[in-house]
Amino acid sequence: MDRDWANLPKHLLDSVVETLVLPTHYVRFSLVCKSWYSVAKDNKNKHVRMTAPMLLIYSGKKDYWNLYNIDSNKVLDLQVRVPNKRLCGSSKGWLIFVDRNDVDKNFGVTLVNPFFRVKGRREKANSFIRLPPLMPPGWEKWFKRCEEYVFKATISADPILNPEDCIVMVIHLERLQLAFIRLGKDTTWTYMDERESIVLGCQMIEEVIKIEDTFHAVSYSNKLYTFDVNSQSYSNVQLVVPENKPIRLIKRYIFEGEGKSLLMVHRYMEYEGDDYKRVTKKFRVFELNSHKGEWVEKSSLGDIALFVGDNSSISVLPSNISGCQSNCIYFNHDCDHILCLNAPHDFGIYNVVDQIFLETYPAHVKKLMKRSWGLLPIWVIPTLYLQL
Repeated sequence: MDRDWANLPKHLLDSVVETLVLPTHYVRFSLVCKSWYSVAKDNKNKHVRMTAPMLLIYSGKKDYWNLYNIDSNKVLDLQVRVPNKRLCGSSKGWLIFVDRNDVDKNFGVTLVNPFFRVKGRREKANSFIRLPPLMPPGWEKWFKRCEEYVFKATISADPILNPEDCIVMVIHLERLQLAFIRLGKDTTWTYMDERESIVLGCQMIEEVIKIEDTFHAVSYSNKLYTFDVNSQSYSNVQLVVPENKPIRLIKRYIFEGEGKSLLMVHRYMEYEGDDYKRVTKKFRVFELNSHKGEWVEKSSLGDIALFVGDNSSISVLPSNISGCQSNCIYFNHDCDHILCLNAPHDFGIYNVVDQIFLETYPAHVKKLMKRSWGLLPIWVIPTLYLQL
């Protein structure tokens, strides 16, 4: 390359790096020469802090999905390759889906990194991680509907950057119970046995996340449990918040707030019209008071924006990201197992302080949404891998 490009001042290269959106762009920048790689490496953590979730929307063309960037309010001029199946989770930049094996008569869970699979680029072998079959008691009756079997899924750590700490946790549809597998350590999934189901109360878990070394799970009745997983077992199970009266047509999301706090969001929904179209009516935010063992309602998210849907709930600091508004919840149409879905329509932005819905996505994005017949859009965080 021209030496003048290689010798550009660092402050100019820093400015160029700040304009990069996708990890693929970032990696290409780092490969130009040694001095550019050094700049990319120095800015890696800054890039991660300033990266907003992107919306993955099925393109209508088999196995190809579009990426909508809220930062620029545009659909990017590239597509990623992901199977045209229902995605039951997105976590740490990875997508999770269930696939049926007609030969062996079972189905397993697969992790996919969409940013390794950009259209026109050579795919990396580790963009797909296939896990052992998921077959808890009662799974057989779901064989023909395997894509519906996992309600939600999450991973505790990036399987490339931190494979030793990566635990895949799924909520499956035998009474919405948990199953987990430790990447590289377990050859089979660990399901709740009868004793563990009694301890957790068979409470129909709605979301589970890991904060530091502890998993947190919230149920349909607002119960909150904490537990650890090790040696293929659920251990140190504790009931943190007791049962509250269940409220119909509410979805619950939990996420990590500032200072390792735990927050919960209630999403209130109704079904309207002759076609019973689902409509989100409002959100409420709660913070855990661990000393009293109760949820305390909050009127503000502070300098946080929240992204909810079939993905693991994502919180970001909008002050680091242009185009992202604080005190807002960006929500997608997600799985509720109440009514069949044709095209996604229950999505938007909700301002927690003002308790109003803001203008949603531009017309061209809504048009893409309507094309994704039966395949729900999902938030995903772009992941960046540099050899350090």
